[in-house]
Amino acid sequence: MRSFETGFETVGNATLLLHDGRPLLATDPWLVGAAYFGSWGLSHEIPSEQLESIRRAEYVWISHGHPDHLSGDSLQLLRDKKILVPDHVGSRVFKDLVEQGFNVRVARDREWIELSPRVRVLCIADYNQDGVLICDVNGRLVLNLNDASDRGWGGFVRKLTRRYPRSFLLSLAGFGDADMLNFWDDDGRQLPLPQRTPLGRTLSRRAQYWGTTCVIPFSAMHRYQRTDSVWASRQSATLADYEAEFEHDKVTLLPAYLRYDCVSDEVTPLNPRRNQSAPLDPEQFGDHWSERLTEEDKGSLRRYFTAIEHLATNIDFLRFDVGGEETVIELRKGRFARGLTFEVPRCSLTTAVKYEIFDDLLIGNFMRVTLHGQWQPGRLYPDFTPYVSKFADNGRAKTLSELGEYQRKYFRRDRVGYLRHRFDLDFVMPLQQATSSLLRSRLGANSTVFRTAKKAYWYMRGAV
Repeated sequence: MRSFETGFETVGNATLLLHDGRPLLATDPWLVGAAYFGSWGLSHEIPSEQLESIRRAEYVWISHGHPDHLSGDSLQLLRDKKILVPDHVGSRVFKDLVEQGFNVRVARDREWIELSPRVRVLCIADYNQDGVLICDVNGRLVLNLNDASDRGWGGFVRKLTRRYPRSFLLSLAGFGDADMLNFWDDDGRQLPLPQRTPLGRTLSRRAQYWGTTCVIPFSAMHRYQRTDSVWASRQSATLADYEAEFEHDKVTLLPAYLRYDCVSDEVTPLNPRRNQSAPLDPEQFGDHWSERLTEEDKGSLRRYFTAIEHLATNIDFLRFDVGGEETVIELRKGRFARGLTFEVPRCSLTTAVKYEIFDDLLIGNFMRVTLHGQWQPGRLYPDFTPYVSKFADNGRAKTLSELGEYQRKYFRRDRVGYLRHRFDLDFVMPLQQATSSLLRSRLGANSTVFRTAKKAYWYMRGAV
């Protein structure tokens, strides 16, 4: 393959490689090993040339703490690197890596870091414990959003993108299999899986929202590989899925794995081989479904969840079915109207509790979750997952007072952006749903009342 001086490459799951005469930076290098207690493997091989470039790069950037982005096995191969991390409140990733002896630097929000004469990067952290890396590579802008969505920083990013005639969006898009899918009801029926919206349409419209000229599929390049989670592969995207209803007249769709020359604007597909192997037994990862919790395990489980005070404000109980034996944690004494049952193997559960990585169990999709009582269409959002995995585990905010201070710290970083986002989340989105469902169904889309309500909605949205 012809060498190039200045540009970027995309490989692996969410690895972006920046070059300027030499390899400069690699993002979220998942190179070896599995993720989510063995549930995930890489969907495609990383070519040897790009693997060597990652090993030669001076910097590594880690977006957030999920194991398909922060791979412990992979980082052991990169101990000589300078590691950049977003300025997350709680500083968990920073502190954990420092304790392990890595050379880590916090990238301050919205401050450019010059890596070479033609390459600079800018980082943004948000209250969902996600991180965004914006890269200026010889006058081309690369928006590495990976798993993040706009949490108030969107206006800043869109304004920045408008300054660049050529720009690239790298963003997670899939059919929901990068999150918890394994939901069941009280009658023992699995709940419907997310609707498979055409990914080409999703990505092209997302690019138009951000103002980029090109899209590169990114951060969804995994495959399920445990025998008890491989069922979720029915929701996994293939590379061909990104073509579905893509609006080619408005945005350019580039290959998921490529080399882009930021001098000549030449695109070279990398075409790595797809990883294929038989599903693996969960016992290879220490999980025996018949194994039960010890009394010590049960005590750790109770301490872990009762420490997260917000859960008791709207969830009555948590039940854990481990090895056929149930352990119940009463969050609100004597009330059993609304709760969750987790059917899960002991080893992964106790590991998740010990290291405070409960989200890894959810995303692995071998754990079965039964919903009791009334839950939102988002299932565990917003009442459970953010408060456990985002705010408590990673943000270190467990009590209600810690949670309040956690949100205030992000608010102080961008008051206007934060308020706009919260207004959308808490008021405008419910109003939009009501406008598009209740009013439309009862009044008709062409009625005067419907049009007036819709106009008021957009007026309020723009006024924030």
